[in-house]
Amino acid sequence: MAPTSFPSRRLTELRLPIDHEPHALIAAIAEGFGVPESAILSWQVHRRAWDARKKSQVMLVYTVDAVLDRAVETGMPTPDMGYQFPAIAQARPAKRPVIIGTGPCGILAALILAEAGFCPLVLERGKLVRQRTKDTWGLWRRGELNVASNVQFGEGGAGTFSDGKLYSQIKDPRFLGRKVMEEFVEAGAPEEILYIAKPHIGTFRLVSMVEAIRAKVTALGGEYRFDTRVDDFEIQDGQIRAVLLESGERIETDHVILAIGHSARDTFARLHQRGVFMEAKPFSIGFRIEHPQGMIDRHRFGPFAGHPILGAADYKLVHHARNGRAVYSFCMCPGGTVVAATSEAGQVVTNGMSQYSRAERNANAGIVVGISPADYPGDVLAGVEFQRVWERAAYVAGGGAYQAPGQLVGDFIAGTPSKSFGEVLPSYKPGVHLTDLAPTLPDYAIEAIREALPAFGKQIKGFDRPDAVLTGVETRTSSPLRITRGKDFCSLNTRGLYPAGEGAGYAGGILSAGVDGIKVAEAVIKSLAGL
Repeated sequence: MAPTSFPSRRLTELRLPIDHEPHALIAAIAEGFGVPESAILSWQVHRRAWDARKKSQVMLVYTVDAVLDRAVETGMPTPDMGYQFPAIAQARPAKRPVIIGTGPCGILAALILAEAGFCPLVLERGKLVRQRTKDTWGLWRRGELNVASNVQFGEGGAGTFSDGKLYSQIKDPRFLGRKVMEEFVEAGAPEEILYIAKPHIGTFRLVSMVEAIRAKVTALGGEYRFDTRVDDFEIQDGQIRAVLLESGERIETDHVILAIGHSARDTFARLHQRGVFMEAKPFSIGFRIEHPQGMIDRHRFGPFAGHPILGAADYKLVHHARNGRAVYSFCMCPGGTVVAATSEAGQVVTNGMSQYSRAERNANAGIVVGISPADYPGDVLAGVEFQRVWERAAYVAGGGAYQAPGQLVGDFIAGTPSKSFGEVLPSYKPGVHLTDLAPTLPDYAIEAIREALPAFGKQIKGFDRPDAVLTGVETRTSSPLRITRGKDFCSLNTRGLYPAGEGAGYAGGILSAGVDGIKVAEAVIKSLAGL
């Protein structure tokens, strides 16, 4: 550890060939600061990205923090990324703050409250993460759905069965994302997530991490209750007073963090019934598409495809269709699988997942169409019913038993039902039933996607190859509503109720949900501390 009297300095945009010698980086640091190597007392990589715009010469791009000899110190100071609590509890609160949900938002909120000494109570309708994993495999392998324990519900939230992406485009001037990452590393994530440009973890590692964070929260005085569904909310004079459990138990509290995820439809309905302010918001619908991962690697990296530093390639695509709809790739999973993600009986929902290795044969991504509340007029819950309509249609088109309807890209563009697979074999379990996907989405979405696929083929050669596979439907891209909050993070009309994360419409992924959990926990801390 460098002496505190020698502050570190940050150097950006250090560019080196992908296969550079180890010593080349320290030499580049010295040259960047304009000092001899002997003047560099210590250094560490803050960020490592890659630039593959020239496929014949892929470059690594570093940001480095270094401590220099005082006599030659120069450069831009490294920003202070340490986390500071807004307050520390002087005593255990008489009414414990309650957190509903154990996705990334709820987990980080619980951790911050526990670390600050406020002993949160965490309620989760689903099961502990390992039992939940068994239930999820029950759907994938045997077509057996547990409506309370699946891809959407249970410890870890929907992000547990995903690619585990840990990057976001949110503004983060306080480096709260760094706090999330550091807690993940302490819980067992690879240390590289602190510096690589597009970090990810994968499902298997997320499982053990979630357990480690739960153990830390519990050791600090927090409490988890699983198989515990919140059935109602007691609100008096615009103030939350208690939550009521399905078991009939009443838990008195003045602070409730709603980290319920985007699929807690029954909870949305109950909150609406109790008069909590919420509003419809845009989201997207579409299909999953699968290609050979090697095809994507060759497009992105050329002769460097398969390089261990680069790993499996991703992509990001967007097309503005003639009918006014935006079509874009969503939640791209390199070297992953398409998974069954429904949480309600008689419906089919798809999502994408990767392990840390990203070593499966196919790349998959959502190809989705943006929609707005104008597409599903009605009350604030109309978006939920809109999702259900197309999820039921997918179940029927798939032939039942939670098989997904599928169609080859060439047939989809031509409007012809598919009858047999080509080289690309789908990864979705319990299985894919080839058919015509047109009845499983609105006509405007089908029209826009048919136009977009050839356009994407001009950006990535082979993207519209005839035997690429589309699997339906992708409807849970984000929450169809927002439980609106004010600058104090409270509901606009219900004091003590703190909507948070993806379900409330304030996050879109593991990292942003974790950051939002920290912000909301801080708001609760300030309220409890009288700040």
